[in-house]
Amino acid sequence: MIPKLHYISQGDSPKEHLENIQKACSSGAELVQLRLNTVSEKKYLKIANEAREITSHFQTRLILTNNYKIAKEVKADGVHLENTDFCATTALEHLFTWQIVGGTANTLQDCETLISKKVDYISLRPFRSAETKEESPTVLGLHGFTAIVEALKTETPIIGAGGITTDDVISILETGVSGIAVSEEITKNFDCIKEFNQLLSASSIDEQRHTF
Repeated sequence: MIPKLHYISQGDSPKEHLENIQKACSSGAELVQLRLNTVSEKKYLKIANEAREITSHFQTRLILTNNYKIAKEVKADGVHLENTDFCATTALEHLFTWQIVGGTANTLQDCETLISKKVDYISLRPFRSAETKEESPTVLGLHGFTAIVEALKTETPIIGAGGITTDDVISILETGVSGIAVSEEITKNFDCIKEFNQLLSASSIDEQRHTF
């Protein structure tokens, strides 16, 4: 079962990423993604181990961005592949069977490719444009989410991402996505995790359809 709320770590330094992961865990986050792309592999391993200690203490799931070898080494709960340089099939073969693999998608074709590679969930983005992104893929919005989810008709959980706020949650759930990934809005105020969780549980009716 993939949690409905994913917190993607932010920070100006590795230390800040870890502090923010700690705050997210203590505020009730079920899953955090360590998104740290500009450090050496040795440093990344150290940070990932520290993040694993924090999340284990809170029984929060930990996903690492892209680095599936370190995800296996630190026994993280899984890996999130942000770009096509990392093949989901290779990651799945490398990881333990209990570890999950997610991938980022922007188009219907991206989603179909990830599903064919048997990923555990898809992060569909961006919901709205983010100024921090150097390359800007097509902004999907509610119409884009709806069109892709309806065309896919998949059991693979689709997690909406990209500039999402608490005000967006209800209408995003109506598109058929399973949950959301949030970075900036949570980093600004970790107390909003509680509100996100309350809003997301409104979709528990959908889950009951799949339990036999």
